[in-house]
Amino acid sequence: MPFVAFAHMDLISPCPRYNAHGIDCPELPPNESTDWSESSPISSNGVALQPLCKYTVPWPTPAATWSAGQIITVEFATYGTTHSGGHCQWSISYDGGKTFVVLYQALGHCFYDVKGNEQTNYTFALPADLPNSDHAVFAWTWVNAMGNREFYMNCADVAINGSKSLLFSGPQMTILNYPGYPTVPEFLGNYSVGVSYYENAPTITVQATTTETITYSLPQSSAPTADSTDL
Repeated sequence: MPFVAFAHMDLISPCPRYNAHGIDCPELPPNESTDWSESSPISSNGVALQPLCKYTVPWPTPAATWSAGQIITVEFATYGTTHSGGHCQWSISYDGGKTFVVLYQALGHCFYDVKGNEQTNYTFALPADLPNSDHAVFAWTWVNAMGNREFYMNCADVAINGSKSLLFSGPQMTILNYPGYPTVPEFLGNYSVGVSYYENAPTITVQATTTETITYSLPQSSAPTADSTDL
């Protein structure tokens, strides 16, 4: 086994693309290699280290199959460094990872519960009107509170069923500390740093069809409801 230096946070379920430590991972796509450092950021101090989603070639088969309205649990490895928390979002794309709509978020104290204990699992309900797809892309993104100004993103390929909807609306996923996007400083105890970018994210609507996904921009709205936001 290759030498592994664990750091940062490592999404293990649903299994991100090529993750060596993931749970129930599909077989690798042809010509791709297992990632033994899945927890590394995709950008650091203004330098892009990897593209959005970290890897652009999807799993050949879904890493998870969910139903619209289902309560899911997203799991992180118990090792790793939380960098004093920060802002996390969990989002979904129907156009191969070009556009992401937020499903759930924990702002400020991501990886900590209300009592200040470290938290490595998040449980939330998928929207009941989430459109069906055999090849949706589920993303976790994180802006760390402490340390180098970094952006983390892992993507897992998932299937969604059980819905009659073709349209789904929600806040657009926020990208920070990545080239071409705003940079926020270390929080230094001020957990409102960067929150305005999330609160002012535009609402977008996607229309899932059998052949394509159409994305619309709608008037600006607030971020997800308070019960999915940790401030």
